[in-house]
Amino acid sequence: MYTLLVVLFVIVCLFLIMVVLLQQGKGADVAAAFGGASSQTSFGPRGTTTLMHKLTTGSFVAFVTLSILLSVLTARRGRSVTSGLKGKPPASAPATTPASPANAAPKPAEKAPVPAPASAPQQPVQPKK
Repeated sequence: MYTLLVVLFVIVCLFLIMVVLLQQGKGADVAAAFGGASSQTSFGPRGTTTLMHKLTTGSFVAFVTLSILLSVLTARRGRSVTSGLKGKPPASAPATTPASPANAAPKPAEKAPVPAPASAPQQPVQPKK
């Protein structure tokens, strides 16, 4: 059901794009941009409704309806990207040391650690006056 709606949605989208691109512009001349008398006003007289206008309106209604329907169905699924990860510990790989390059300079010999002094140095005692 969901897959069928997605396929129908893609078809409606492509049809809507095609219908909009095939329409002839209304009042798109230069005089219309500057308020010329030949341009149509927002609430002025309109010509007869053409087949292309009806197809555009119908495909727009189908587009909006399918968009809302698909968003509701997706929300009801309740799946999350991380829902499969809950309860599973993260996979860890054993730590490995990086391989040294073949032409790297050899490391100098490590020195033995210096032993700590047997006792901490004492502060000099000041004579009492």
